Amino acid sequence: MNSSHHERHTAELHQMQRAIAGLLVYQDILNSEVGNAAIELLDAIANRDRSQANALICLTAYGRFFKALAAENCSWEEYLIDRILQAENPFTLQAQKIALDFSQGSLDKYLSPALVMAAKQDLQSLYTLYINGHYIPKWVQQVGDNPVCWIGSTPIDRIKNRRRANIVSKLDCKNWGESTDVPDNWGELLEDVLRYYQQSGLGIFGKYRALRWQNRLVGISTPDPIDIDRLVGYDLQKDTLIKNTKALLLGKPALNILLYGGKGTGKSSLVKSLLNYFTDSQLRLIEVSKTDMRDLSIILDRIADLPQKFIIFIDDLSFEADDEAFKALKVVLEGSVTARPANVVVYATSNRRHLVREYFADRPRPQDADEIQMWDTVQEKLSFSDRFGITLTFEPADQPKYLEIVHHLANSAQLPIERDDLEKRALQWATRHNGRSGRTARQFIDYLMGSD
Repeated sequence: MNSSHHERHTAELHQMQRAIAGLLVYQDILNSEVGNAAIELLDAIANRDRSQANALICLTAYGRFFKALAAENCSWEEYLIDRILQAENPFTLQAQKIALDFSQGSLDKYLSPALVMAAKQDLQSLYTLYINGHYIPKWVQQVGDNPVCWIGSTPIDRIKNRRRANIVSKLDCKNWGESTDVPDNWGELLEDVLRYYQQSGLGIFGKYRALRWQNRLVGISTPDPIDIDRLVGYDLQKDTLIKNTKALLLGKPALNILLYGGKGTGKSSLVKSLLNYFTDSQLRLIEVSKTDMRDLSIILDRIADLPQKFIIFIDDLSFEADDEAFKALKVVLEGSVTARPANVVVYATSNRRHLVREYFADRPRPQDADEIQMWDTVQEKLSFSDRFGITLTFEPADQPKYLEIVHHLANSAQLPIERDDLEKRALQWATRHNGRSGRTARQFIDYLMGSD
């Protein structure tokens, strides 16, 4: 390498190191295995000692960097963009909670000017890391005197989420072309990035639409793909649930809903299908098990001020007599000193109409020294379901409804089978297995598809 090239590459390397050192609010972007490996690698490259020992140090550092990127299944460029779009820091947390009107002039009207300036500066610095990233394998090859592999970027058209694809296309300089209105760096795209934060959320809420509570919120990378149109036979229940969820998304009053009925009638599937029905929206679903309902207040505190709308989903709900979960859910449904957040509803499924197990021993007997107003206690337990604003009843499928579901699923799967033969085998399957229900129908069709 001639001296001019060497000096230019040295300047670009030092520019990347200064960009990292100067991060103000977006520091956490490099607080990861990939980020730490990148910092270590740039330090090893910057040591221009041509000794064998330094070459080995540089190659080893690159190996860690490459492995960390491979574990994330992304390129260096994709890593930076992904971390920017998920960033939770003082600037992004404030920005997503403020009703920004971008038509009303400067962001300084809504946010601290110092925070806005720091964010722009950081995005400029991160753009430096992005644009100079392709030099890394060349530098490693020069120092280590050994060819290295480099992970390329994923084409934007493979990104399924429309909002994400739109913002990535703006951040990805390969799409800028020769247009005269392209930005000089990411700092000029701050308003576009802020729009994404407000529409899609930050951190775990930006990355996942379905989550579950396991002493903390955990994202579900592959949520149930069930399509609401595949759920046949309960149109009134379906329409009611959709209408109530639309009200939630529009910021209008929405009610908590109890879905009651026998096993296999599609209650849980209907709730899960809402994410696929309201695609590209701010809807998020958090699944909470009965054993974790004591943490409901913690969950509500975490999501109360966020712009996203949340369904707290509790499946197969029932209570024992002195269950602490009974009290925890009662507070959420009825409210306490702190009102239930307007961006949250509870959707629960149950096989029990009254939710609380009732025993003959629970009934008061005058001869016993029981609680004086024992019937009030019993009635409080039995009427717990009334605390939900809406109760949707899913009656067991009769034979016509069962066969309607079978035909619908068979047509969707394009199974080449005669109608009479299909019905005969479907009824035999129901007799030998779990009775007539939507779940039984799906299992029957899955069996036919697997046997084909």
